[in-house]
Amino acid sequence: MITVFMGSIFTRLTEGGPVFMYPLLVLLVMCILLLGKAFLSEEQSQKLAKIVSHLSLFALVWGFLGMMMGLISAFDSISISGGTSFEVLAGGLKIGLLSPSFGMLVFLIARLGLLGLTLKNKNN
Repeated sequence: MITVFMGSIFTRLTEGGPVFMYPLLVLLVMCILLLGKAFLSEEQSQKLAKIVSHLSLFALVWGFLGMMMGLISAFDSISISGGTSFEVLAGGLKIGLLSPSFGMLVFLIARLGLLGLTLKNKNN
């Protein structure tokens, strides 16, 4: 069951465009690791929180850049072919929305971690 789930994740990463999706995955892992280090280290938590904040915003913008680049190439293909069916257009839009969705997920996870870090530091 876990193999099917992991296969599905990597299929979605490849469908969304590896140029944009795999860097987003790396940014997610970096944010999680830096947040973990910030939770464990009192003296560096502010600096690490700032880095995570910048990385999360970069992930959000990177995901939307992936969508824009994908939509531009898709519309170029449609204009060259002279038209397309609704099924092909819907499939292309679905694929185009994968990278901003993943970028938003990375952004939200990082921001939730920053919220938790802020709450932890307020209690100390």
